[in-house]
Amino acid sequence: MRTRSRTRSRTRTPLHGLLLGLLLLGAGLLPAGAASAADNGTWGVFPTPAAGAAMTDRAYFFHQGTAGTTLGDSVTILNSSDKELTFQVFATDAMNTPAGGAFALLPVETRPKDVGAWIALPPETAGTVTVPAKGRKDIPFTVKVPADATPGDHVGGIVALNTAVEGVQQDGKVQVGVKRSVGARLYFRVPGPLTPGLSVEDVRISRSAPLLPWIRNARATVSYALVNRGNVVVEPKVTVSAEGLFGRRVLDRPARELKLTLLPGQRVELTEPWPDAPQSDWVTVRITAGASAHPDLVSRSETDFVAVPWPAAGLFLVVAGAGVTLWVLRRRRRTEHEQLEPTPDLAQAR
Repeated sequence: MRTRSRTRSRTRTPLHGLLLGLLLLGAGLLPAGAASAADNGTWGVFPTPAAGAAMTDRAYFFHQGTAGTTLGDSVTILNSSDKELTFQVFATDAMNTPAGGAFALLPVETRPKDVGAWIALPPETAGTVTVPAKGRKDIPFTVKVPADATPGDHVGGIVALNTAVEGVQQDGKVQVGVKRSVGARLYFRVPGPLTPGLSVEDVRISRSAPLLPWIRNARATVSYALVNRGNVVVEPKVTVSAEGLFGRRVLDRPARELKLTLLPGQRVELTEPWPDAPQSDWVTVRITAGASAHPDLVSRSETDFVAVPWPAAGLFLVVAGAGVTLWVLRRRRRTEHEQLEPTPDLAQAR
């Protein structure tokens, strides 16, 4: 997991002073990279290799234990640089970022409430840990499962945050010090009833149409939420389809893996671009979600929308309105002119 964090503070006047307090990038989270990417090229964090081995065959920590038990493992911080590095090492919980669903680890200032709180690091890591150049540091830890731990998957990680500020960014009157951190994921399963759960919710459509219909494509965005309502990790796959009037298929995207690890209890907002949406139709859009590891887990949700080329319709209404107004004015003038002309009988009488 590669991360970049920022420290920020308000200065009394712009560009004067820099008070650094830890604030993680984006929504206060540590976004994680790919499974094999718990290394940023300068240092890495990963499960400690077996005795006598230079490398580990474990990308993450995977453990299982019943409520009330304690087990141990070790994490390794590898310094690949030419100078010693000092880190703040901590354990924390994982979550999905609300937008997009990326795997993320909570920042150091957020107290963990789940598996991150079960992990105990040795006392010497309470301050900072220094790793020599081209060296490594193995740090043992224990996981003590609470007696009331709920069955299912509990996900967190162990993070090494570099104490050095690597740069400063200016954000209005706020100066931001940039720190980097790397974390290794930890998946822990408590045995018991396992209930996979996945729900598709809040399907919405936003669209834009060209001024002149059928000259350019209309565009739409399909937005929806995925919610893991079970107690195990789910890797969802999604099918997107849409039907117009009389059952005509106007969108058909087959099931595909989202490459998303949806953690228990998490809700994520996702979008699907639709660059060639219908110009004029009554459309039903349907999202179907499932998971390859759980064939019986299927959820569907749909919404309807009316596709109308509103700019063109508005222009037509303006032109039509102008035509009707002109016709009414002409008709009124003709009536007034006819009322002013004498009738034939009156003309003879005179």
